[in-house]
Amino acid sequence: MRDGPTSVVSERVTVQPGLGWSGVVKRGEILRIVDLEGAQAVDFLCYGAGEPAERYHAPNTLKKARTLHLTTGHSLYSDVARPIFTIVKDTHGIHDTIGGCCSAPSNQLLYGATNAPGCRETFLRELAKHGLGRRDIVPNVNFFCDVPVRDGYLLSDTVFQPASSRPGDLVELRADMDALAVVSNCQQTSNPCNAGRPTPIEVFVYAPALA
Repeated sequence: MRDGPTSVVSERVTVQPGLGWSGVVKRGEILRIVDLEGAQAVDFLCYGAGEPAERYHAPNTLKKARTLHLTTGHSLYSDVARPIFTIVKDTHGIHDTIGGCCSAPSNQLLYGATNAPGCRETFLRELAKHGLGRRDIVPNVNFFCDVPVRDGYLLSDTVFQPASSRPGDLVELRADMDALAVVSNCQQTSNPCNAGRPTPIEVFVYAPALA
């Protein structure tokens, strides 16, 4: 399948809220995540495909980026300071690195919500497909999310700012190594990251065609 004149799509999946996607993105391929209807949070983890003990490392990423909010040109670095993915296109401009993933326990802690699973549970289901589990979950990136901080303090009572992405907003990440990508389409309704209405996303994997 072709995605315009310059690329060949190897995978295209619609992911409903509360579900996930995972797969190997080969070095040089592009992973595209599209917010179809707008105002939708997407949680993201990544690992070395051949050696998943090498995985996304927030401190290395933030120290190199010198910002808490990632966008075009920033790389997601591993625990051994190698780039796993680089953001090569971003129509939203703000992606959170400190809010982490929601979960049934954290939803109970923060919002008093019972029987409310979140992205952590989705991550666990997807990681199990690749022989990984609880010990392999690390602080993740939240695409299309904003957690504002000033002078060391969070500026929002609910941590996350109200969702602001628009229909069709997207982020594209180039794999800088053969990488395992894990996506959770957030089902959160207790904070404003999904505007109280979780919606589907699309995930593409494509290889830029040779000129």
